Amino acid sequence: MNFLWYILIGIVAGFLAGKIMKGGGFGILVNLLVGIVGGLLGGWVFGLLGISTSGIWGNLITATIGAVLFLWILSLFKK
Repeated sequence: MNFLWYILIGIVAGFLAGKIMKGGGFGILVNLLVGIVGGLLGGWVFGLLGISTSGIWGNLITATIGAVLFLWILSLFKK
């Protein structure tokens, strides 16, 4: 059941990051991938900063911030 939550959080985080960075989502599969990478990146960055989150909302915030950071990093290489 936890795996399903991670997938749903990844999809929502990827969608939110797409809205924040580009003004639109990228499709369910790309949103999922961006959300998963964002969750990993956000967890790593939050860990470096000593920030701890818990629960579904904390995981969603962490993954969304990480996904936005991931999309921003990708945009640097795109130019």
